[in-house]
Amino acid sequence: MSNDPKTQPRYSGIPTFMRTPYTTDLSAIDIALIGVPFDGGVTNRTGTRHGPREVRNQSSLMRTINQATGIAPFELARVGDIGDALPDNPFELIASHKAIQSFFEPVKTAGVLPLSAGGDHSITLPILRAIAKDGPVALVHFDAHCDTGDDYLGSKFHHGSPFKIAAEEGLIDPEKTIQIGIRGGITDREQWKFSYDSGMRVIHIEEFYDMGVDAVIDEIHKVVGDSPVYVTFDVDGLDPVYAPGTGTPEVGGFTSFEAQKMLRSLADLHIIGGDVVEVSPPFDPSGVTALVGATMMFEILCVMSESLRRRKHD
Repeated sequence: MSNDPKTQPRYSGIPTFMRTPYTTDLSAIDIALIGVPFDGGVTNRTGTRHGPREVRNQSSLMRTINQATGIAPFELARVGDIGDALPDNPFELIASHKAIQSFFEPVKTAGVLPLSAGGDHSITLPILRAIAKDGPVALVHFDAHCDTGDDYLGSKFHHGSPFKIAAEEGLIDPEKTIQIGIRGGITDREQWKFSYDSGMRVIHIEEFYDMGVDAVIDEIHKVVGDSPVYVTFDVDGLDPVYAPGTGTPEVGGFTSFEAQKMLRSLADLHIIGGDVVEVSPPFDPSGVTALVGATMMFEILCVMSESLRRRKHD
């Protein structure tokens, strides 16, 4: 039997993301797979702290070649699981964000691209603080919510506000930010005002279906161009029939295949990192949401590895 864990029985071995080797040696990898088991920023249903562990379990179902695109990410890049960005003080939100940022800073310094599994969507802010220090980056954001809200229950920091703060801190360029799948009820007509006022391209789900997936893909490329881009995928962007295990489900989202098609289109972008967030296993005993999360993570890994390969050879 082969010594490569990716070819051994999927029920065997110590679970890592996609059965990649666990390592703390950043010089040995090009892409780091990272868990961020933190949900101190949620506004209602908790449980995403359990996301990385279950995504690791379900990711054993991923294979080595993307049949649709032909991309074999483990041939194009050295990929390893470097463990969890686990805050020392998980009951203290600001301290937790600082700890997450500190975990990602050596990854950035080493020139390694991070691909993470959350955790709630507030984790993307400290990740961006670590990897976007050189200047604002573009953002491709799949979600049911813009996450550009204001203070909530006395806190500026929560999973409904990371991209407002990221824009204010100069981590993302609002005019190179596209938010796809926005929908659901709101309690304030001005809830996502910041997205529009700052110049973000917001595609509500109604426009998504009026345009069609191919036109949305064209819009992504138009907005991002050749800028360095971070890809963030909130599983609640999907219709909850595909991802019921999430904190803020919104009926009427895009399908899992539509999500895959959009992610597969990103291979020619300059991708510097990505994440899949808001998988909450306690709300999904079937495990299908974690499987969807692992699958979207694999799709992002594929386009990241192709993006990296292309830059190395240009």
